[in-house]
Amino acid sequence: MSFEEEKTIYFSEREPTSLDRTLERVKEGAEKLGIKSIVVASTSGETGVKASEMFKGYNVVIVTHHFGFCEPNSIELTEENRKRILANGGKILTTTHALGGIGRAVRRKFDTMQVDEIIANTLRIFGEGMKVAIEIALMAADSGLIRTDKDVISVGKWDTAIVLRPANVRDFFDLRVKEVLCKPRL
Repeated sequence: MSFEEEKTIYFSEREPTSLDRTLERVKEGAEKLGIKSIVVASTSGETGVKASEMFKGYNVVIVTHHFGFCEPNSIELTEENRKRILANGGKILTTTHALGGIGRAVRRKFDTMQVDEIIANTLRIFGEGMKVAIEIALMAADSGLIRTDKDVISVGKWDTAIVLRPANVRDFFDLRVKEVLCKPRL
C-alpha cells in the first residue's frame, strides 16, 4: 500500500490573515502539482484582486455573484476591482449559481427544496466554503473557462481551497475532490 502525506490547514476562526494563508497554500499546491488553473469566489472583488495579483501567469477565474443576487439589477463586484482583476490577467465569470438557480426560485415561491439546493445543503456539511468551491468549479467548467480533463484548484470563500477534477453541471457526479488544501475546523 502506498500513500502520500499532505498538509491541510484547518482554520479555527476567521482572521485578517486567513485569506493570505489560504492563497499561500494554494500557491504551494499549484506549484507542487503543476496546476495552472485557479478558480476563486469573490463577491466585491477584493479576494479576486489578491488572487489575480498572486497568480499572474495562471488561468485565474474569478467567480462573482450574479446580477440580482442581493437586489434586482445590481452586483456587488465593484468596478474598480473588476478593472484591477482584468488588468492582472484574471477572467471574471458572472453567471447563475450552479446549485441555486431555478431551484431557488421554486423554494422561494412554493417553500420546497429542489435537487440542486439539497445537494448544496449536503455539501455545506463540510463547510460553506466547500460548497462554494465545488459550485464555482462547475460554473467555470460550464462556461468553458477551465477544462474538465485537468485538475484545478478552487477557492471557496476565504478559508477553503481544494484540488479537484471539475465536471460540467450535467455530469456533476463525475466531479472529484482530490485534496483539501485548507478549510475551517467546524
